[in-house]
Amino acid sequence: MSWQLKQADRLVGTITFTERDMFWHQGSFEPGPAWPEFAPLFDALNDATERGDDEALHEADEAIGAAGFVLVPPGDGPVVTEFLLSIEDDAVAVRFP
Repeated sequence: MSWQLKQADRLVGTITFTERDMFWHQGSFEPGPAWPEFAPLFDALNDATERGDDEALHEADEAIGAAGFVLVPPGDGPVVTEFLLSIEDDAVAVRFP
């Protein structure tokens, strides 16, 4: 099942979930037309994670949250506005509250 990652009415990418553990849903990410604008936010998150820089990690996570992303499920399900999101290359992880 593929979900759309959107910002306003712009398609940022498509997420296909393949795994789920207790907290996180993992899958693949296919960039959409708006991805180039937002890719630097996730580059900053990934860089902070690799460096173990908690302050930069928090700032990057806040910037991603402030971007106004929503997840649109397939079918007629409600749009999800509250979630944590990590994208690195073609891999994605989403944590729903």
